Amino acid sequence: MACGAGNCQSGCFRDDDDSVVTEKKKLTNRTLSSGSDIDLPNHHNLCLKCKVNETLASSGTVSVDGDIGRFCFDCFRGNLFGKFKLAVTSNAMISPTDNVLVAFSGGPSSRVALQFVHEMQHKAQKNFDASRDRSLPVFGVGVAFVDESAVSRIPSDEFDKAIQDMKSIVSNLAPPDKAFHVVPIESVYSSNGRDRLEELLNAVKDVTGKEDLLQHLRMLSLQKNAYENGYTKLLLGSCTSRIACHVISATVKGQGYSLPADIQYVDARWEIPVVLPLRDCLAQELNMLCRLDGLKTMEVLNSPHSGINGLVASFVTLLQEENPSRECTIVRTAGKLTPFHFNQIPESDDSNVHLASRRRQKKFNLKPNESVPPESYCPICNSPLSKSDHINLSSLGSDQTNADIFGATCCPSCQFQILPKEPVSMEHFYSLLPQQFVVQAKDRSFSMQRQLREQIQDFLLSDSEDGT
Repeated sequence: MACGAGNCQSGCFRDDDDSVVTEKKKLTNRTLSSGSDIDLPNHHNLCLKCKVNETLASSGTVSVDGDIGRFCFDCFRGNLFGKFKLAVTSNAMISPTDNVLVAFSGGPSSRVALQFVHEMQHKAQKNFDASRDRSLPVFGVGVAFVDESAVSRIPSDEFDKAIQDMKSIVSNLAPPDKAFHVVPIESVYSSNGRDRLEELLNAVKDVTGKEDLLQHLRMLSLQKNAYENGYTKLLLGSCTSRIACHVISATVKGQGYSLPADIQYVDARWEIPVVLPLRDCLAQELNMLCRLDGLKTMEVLNSPHSGINGLVASFVTLLQEENPSRECTIVRTAGKLTPFHFNQIPESDDSNVHLASRRRQKKFNLKPNESVPPESYCPICNSPLSKSDHINLSSLGSDQTNADIFGATCCPSCQFQILPKEPVSMEHFYSLLPQQFVVQAKDRSFSMQRQLREQIQDFLLSDSEDGT
């Protein structure tokens, strides 16, 4: 819980908070009016922030470890919500005109993300109802669950029960109402999706590659659903703990060039920009809040990672047990990498968006978007490609097949872990890909070739200079 930063804006250690002062005055007045002492908690058991309420560790209601136990419930929850809200406001993640789709997996992170977004929307609705002119609209919220029953080993009855529980959670939230979308992961195909998806995953022999491909398909299905239903932002529940694992695993997989793109608060390389408002919250904190706040989660849907991802998750968990600040240190260190130009909300008429954009450009010494050349992306994982990847594409001959061209447009990590090595297997794999992957590869191949021509244009001889 303790951020330890002198310039922290979340207010996690503000002893002069109005609510704290008011509570202290109430206790003093009660003592004076009654003429006798009242039973106050032991000083050593008082919350580190408010100095009034009993700490979670001393209350005995739950078992807590580390800094969490030094706070009372109200301060613990307020601090966590403060980090969430600070991330949203300082990065212009949500504007009044937005329609936000919350990706809900049933786990603690996405459950807290949904709860906090709901509270922001509920407050905005109350302000809207209380205002006279009602000039500021209230942003919309929808919830999406990616149905992976086509490739999951979870029994169908448990899966159906979990979905019903999710629907109940969403419907029980106070107004405004929120639409609940069940998104079959095979919806990335236009027809025969279930069979083609199963065959596609079976064509990937590497365990880590298969898990990564499933993750990319999950994002593709969320993007497709968000676009078709008119959502303007896609909100994920990725927290510090998960991002720390991604930092290590991406480094191991050779994704160092694209790593800065995945760990920022905002990722607008997608058609529907992705936002991560829980980036500064630990999984331990989110788990504790779900327990204390009575937020129901569906653990049956949280399958363990495998391959490299599983090894890294176990390694980071061990580091965190030895030193509770390890996950924060990993993310903070990776955060020093320079982000890409798309790691911000696209500029609009909203003054808050302009302000957040200018602050970010000044912080990282970035150029305005119009002065930055367009990026080329891997058609599978959507990672930005380096200049060396462009050179690999330029070495292709004219006799290459569509499958060869597709493979050349992919990043080295996808080439190594996902794409088959044998030409026949690669052709079969290519025939099973969702159409969006294929279209992206063709568009990016043409774009990369055009950029290469522009770069060497000055070195080419004109028709009048070729000596004929």
